[in-house]
Amino acid sequence: MQRTIVITGASSGIGLACAETFASLGDRLILCGRNSARLGAIAQRLSSQTQVETLLFDVRDRHQVVQAFDRLGNLKHSIDVLINNAGNAHGLDPLESGDAQDWDAMLDGNVKGLLYVSQQVIPVLKKKKQGHIVNLSSVAARQTYAGGVVYCASKRAVDVISEGMRLELTEFGVKVTNIQPGAVQTDFSNVRFKGDLARAEAVYQGYQPLLAQDVADAISYCVNAPEHVTISDLTIYPKAQSEPRTLFRNM
Repeated sequence: MQRTIVITGASSGIGLACAETFASLGDRLILCGRNSARLGAIAQRLSSQTQVETLLFDVRDRHQVVQAFDRLGNLKHSIDVLINNAGNAHGLDPLESGDAQDWDAMLDGNVKGLLYVSQQVIPVLKKKKQGHIVNLSSVAARQTYAGGVVYCASKRAVDVISEGMRLELTEFGVKVTNIQPGAVQTDFSNVRFKGDLARAEAVYQGYQPLLAQDVADAISYCVNAPEHVTISDLTIYPKAQSEPRTLFRNM
């Protein structure tokens, strides 16, 4: 049976890998993001495999989120799976010198944005008495590190929200999965270091990090598990990472 899958942050990284993975399975896609040109190109490429719709909005803006989902019309009621992938990290500064705009971007995107989008989809899944919500957290939720206090806090919030969703939605037949990836080679570090490519590339040197496709494969496993099975929490490290702060390079 063809499912309808909503993916936020679908224009790059893990979101794009998820779009490619579920397109290959024939699922109908609703791809969400801020980059119209990139989303359009992805939709055109994947439309040879399945039906693809795009929604252009910033998850941090509740008004944009509501308007975007209203534009779906009846298609909104066909949603089966929501992958809350959109998120960001900005800066690696101690609290005393942190940029408040960076804090706003992380809390608004990683926490409030996830809530805004979920609020649009949850009533649909509850009415159908089935469906699945996948939230992208991070191993940063498991261990706070210096310079990343606000980012870690935002991802800890995702863990708590996932737990709360599970408490509220299980009786309605809706599954909730919380994914905690370790070091994944995407644009993550480039965004965090604000375009400092040398610093961003150094994060992934000396070991094999996870690839976006690795995380997409894990998400696909969770979403395609038997109906009676829920993967509630899944932590994924690259082989060289033993805990959130420890990577063994050149091993």
